[in-house]
Amino acid sequence: MYAITIVGGGIAGLALAATLDPDRFDVTVHEQRNAVPAVETSLAMWPQAQHALDSVGILPEIRAAGSAFEGMALRDAAGTAWLRAEVAGVIGVSRADLLRHLDAAVPDSVTRVFGAVASLPDGGVLVGADGVHSVVRRARWGPRSRERLSPYLALRGVIHEPVPADSGGEYWGRGELFGIAPASRQRTYWYASYRSDLGPGGIDVEAALDHTRRRFSGKAAGIVSVLAGATPEGTLAQRIWTVPALRSYVRGGSVLVGDAAHGMTPNLGRGACEALIDSVTLAELLNSRPLPEALKTYNKRRVLRSQALRVASSAMTRLVLAESAQPLRDRILSVAGRLSR
Repeated sequence: MYAITIVGGGIAGLALAATLDPDRFDVTVHEQRNAVPAVETSLAMWPQAQHALDSVGILPEIRAAGSAFEGMALRDAAGTAWLRAEVAGVIGVSRADLLRHLDAAVPDSVTRVFGAVASLPDGGVLVGADGVHSVVRRARWGPRSRERLSPYLALRGVIHEPVPADSGGEYWGRGELFGIAPASRQRTYWYASYRSDLGPGGIDVEAALDHTRRRFSGKAAGIVSVLAGATPEGTLAQRIWTVPALRSYVRGGSVLVGDAAHGMTPNLGRGACEALIDSVTLAELLNSRPLPEALKTYNKRRVLRSQALRVASSAMTRLVLAESAQPLRDRILSVAGRLSR
């Protein structure tokens, strides 16, 4: 049996551990935390990610736990809708529910080790599924692969109230973004982003939330209403980090999946989806092909697509959080909205 060590027990690591053939591989998963995140956030599962969840064997559970996305409005900061678009075939699910179902799908034969990794193994296959701040990437790909700090702060949370009437969608202001979406019939998922000097570590969530309320005061009524219901205990505040361009996700016997390989800004909502696709693609290749061929084919299938999404997400961030170009952006979107009616 081949030994596979997975560093990181998040979405990518658990999906990989759940899909690898237990009769062929001796799998160990290292994870720092042994509990799901305390703060709820929501993830959009696009069709390809749903195919990956089906391969893991948990798609029915995710459909039951989540809710279908029906549409989305793109608005200015005052709440006026520029565009309204239908979103077909996308499921919204909480990160906690996704992690719970992935965790339950991991076979008992997988060894689970909790706590920081003391040292990286030299033998077998080493998988870096440990996110943007990947110790595997830094150790095997070198200092040029280190994560990069963006100037943006991201806040996310869920309030136990339904979405205010005619308030769903994304609001694009001058250098700021606010999003409102249903987490369920009686709960609302919200997110905000803007330039900030807070952090990068040890961010005071209550202070960040207070600053966000002040920043968005006087904006659309839906934003003000959602922020009034937000609490520090139900809010996550983080600076956004990204991973530089990588030409290969394989180096020797080491391989990267998920945010460790292509950590990107969240504006396309594809990070969790691509992590699932990475892991299921890698597992299916390892299950069916000789090891060197499997790693080579994984690299060929995943690098170009995921790097293109990383670049596109960065471009979307610049558009959404535009400052000096915001008036021109808004005029173009307003015209586009009128032409589409």
